[in-house]
Amino acid sequence: MNARHHARMTIRDLRAQSDAGLRAAPDRRLAVAPMMDCTDRFDRYFLRQISAQVLLYTEMVTTGAILNGNRDRYLRLDPVEHPVALQLGGADAAALAACARIGEDFGYDEINLNVGCPSDRVRSGRFGACLMAEPDLVADCIRAMQDLVSIPVTVKCRIGIDDRADYAFLKEFVGAIRDAGCKTVILHARMAVLSGLTPKQNREIPPLRHAVAARVKNDFPDLAVILNGGVATLEQAVAHLARFDGVMVGRAAYHTPWMLADADARIFGAAQTCRSRDEIVRAMLPYVERQVSTGVPLQRITRHMLGLFHGRPGSRAWRRYLSENAHRASAGPEILEKALAFTSSDRRVAA
Repeated sequence: MNARHHARMTIRDLRAQSDAGLRAAPDRRLAVAPMMDCTDRFDRYFLRQISAQVLLYTEMVTTGAILNGNRDRYLRLDPVEHPVALQLGGADAAALAACARIGEDFGYDEINLNVGCPSDRVRSGRFGACLMAEPDLVADCIRAMQDLVSIPVTVKCRIGIDDRADYAFLKEFVGAIRDAGCKTVILHARMAVLSGLTPKQNREIPPLRHAVAARVKNDFPDLAVILNGGVATLEQAVAHLARFDGVMVGRAAYHTPWMLADADARIFGAAQTCRSRDEIVRAMLPYVERQVSTGVPLQRITRHMLGLFHGRPGSRAWRRYLSENAHRASAGPEILEKALAFTSSDRRVAA
């Protein structure tokens, strides 16, 4: 038996295990959204110290980067990160299928197709939100990926693009991906304006229309519909779960990560309580030491941690100390320990 045939047999075996219920799909009741320049492996490791069960997503990774670049750089993950999903960007079915297979081999729990990013750079590559105008192509991509992997293939999209914001357009798109075998759609409940707005403006200016996402859930009861967009607190996420199968939180989880502290108990029913902020920082120290010893600059890790003490005494000093010192070539875990002293009641720190 040659290696390729053996690999195919392995995938079929994994799919059979999944169909038999031996390989559970991720629990999507609460997830942290894929965010460019944010949800890298260092951020995911940090967030996992706050919540053991929230589903985490990578930044979007293009098929070209995976097929032609350093795969380890883009796809490396720590076992601690599970459950974790890989978001792919692309529009070629064969390339997406190959990358989905690679992602599964790296250990990801889900493959997500980006059909929601509105940036010019993404659109010039014919993927992202512009793909909503080509539901048949997206369906072909889904089928191709599902043929090669045993893990779930999901889609993240908007509720419309440019002047195609009518519900009939959205319903046709969702119907096409559902018919292709996709069982989960993540709906960012804003339309995407592909000409005239920046990606940042597309997260803020188009109005939120949660009712449209709820209508999709009503019309496709067999589809898991995950709401994304405008969810700023855990309380809001809990409330949305009354109508949706899951909630995805974006910038709020990045800038104020402590909002996830009670998620395991309140959403997933876990008995244990989250560690304190201080304990989370200390839990990061061995990881920081390992990463720095391999040449990773401390700032690549600590930039994700700046919002941990948001709203607490000493939070400004915490952010300032990390921002001013973590970039130094010799910086290591001691910088975190010194910054942590600013958040204590006496706020003393060693010079």
